[in-house]
Amino acid sequence: MAKTNRSGGVLGAFPDKSNFSTSFPVQNVGRIVSIVLDATHPRFKELGEWNGLGTIEYTLVDQPIPSSQVYPTAKPYDPSIRNFPLINEIVYIAQLPDTDIGRFTSSKKSYYMSVVGLWNHPHHNAFPQNSNVLPPSQQKDYIETEAGSVRRVTDQSTEIFLGRTFVERGNIHPLLPFEGDRIIEGRWGNSIRFGSTVTGSVNTWSSTGTNGDPITILRNGQGIQSDEGWIPTIEDINNDDSSIYLTSTQKIPLQSQAVEINQYFSYPDNGKPTTPNEYAGKQIILNSGRLVFNTTQDHLLLSSQKSIGFTAVESINFDTTGPVTLQAGEVYLGSKNATEPVLLGQSTINLLQTLLQELATLTNILSLQIGVPPGAPLAPTNTQAALTNATITNLLTQLNGLMSNSVKTV
Repeated sequence: MAKTNRSGGVLGAFPDKSNFSTSFPVQNVGRIVSIVLDATHPRFKELGEWNGLGTIEYTLVDQPIPSSQVYPTAKPYDPSIRNFPLINEIVYIAQLPDTDIGRFTSSKKSYYMSVVGLWNHPHHNAFPQNSNVLPPSQQKDYIETEAGSVRRVTDQSTEIFLGRTFVERGNIHPLLPFEGDRIIEGRWGNSIRFGSTVTGSVNTWSSTGTNGDPITILRNGQGIQSDEGWIPTIEDINNDDSSIYLTSTQKIPLQSQAVEINQYFSYPDNGKPTTPNEYAGKQIILNSGRLVFNTTQDHLLLSSQKSIGFTAVESINFDTTGPVTLQAGEVYLGSKNATEPVLLGQSTINLLQTLLQELATLTNILSLQIGVPPGAPLAPTNTQAALTNATITNLLTQLNGLMSNSVKTV
């Protein structure tokens, strides 16, 4: 139920002129001539410099264009939610209190509300001051619209001046709504939908759960779309440029090439995670051409009730100038079925040193053995013992070089 103020008006709605003195009755409709967006606007200083951001120049739609070319101005009505109109769009204008109201209760100036939805389309809702100056194809476009037809731009653009950089695109589609949705749409296929499961609908998230289960979808870019921009579209996580999905019970048909190729091979067969396109429940999905997680002051921490899985088509790399620490009950390298234990480096070196030193002692003794008659050398034994002793001495000098300076284990 909507809340009302003491005068009976609905809170949050446009102020009823009956709530003000008779000095505030003026309500008009204006067409945007220009808007202050930066310091290059000709009236930037006059209109308050940076305090004048969003201020528009306009003409009244029911009056001729003023010959003086000094247009009236209006400031944004709501400074917290900024919806900057385009040139030739139409806005609702009202006279409301200004900063001098403390001295003069009738002090007022013009404020503009949101854009009038002439085309009921998020891309733009502009209408030319004089449609007769447009090319014949565009004149037909607007004449048919005035007669009640749907405006369908088929050549990707119009000749309406919308701003210095804003060029109309005919392939921007509005979102198709479902019961109970609250949708915020930008002009270029970016949107936030506060929606829910709607069983039996054509959307991609209502195959599981019950009606009313919440879902929030943030989307930036519609991906590849048809040129029929007047036909509504639905978010498509596999086609949209970048998406964030916050789900409750929904199943999202995300296609992952890495998962399809690797199939979670490192997991035991009875413990593999549910694939992204089959999981139904509370989750947050981020999907884009690239994801970057970066911290500027503290840690980046990942924590999971079950496992943390890394799956990639090409490689997984870890780079750091500091240490890499892996602490676990068991570590398997190369395969989840690995059975060969890794040798302890220092302990192995110690054992080999002892063995080689004992062998060195033995071969040293053998190399000096004397045969019969007394004093005759045991030629074959002496020769081989001397060669082996030299080899052992060489191996002893190399043992310490076998130990890694960077990888340690317990």
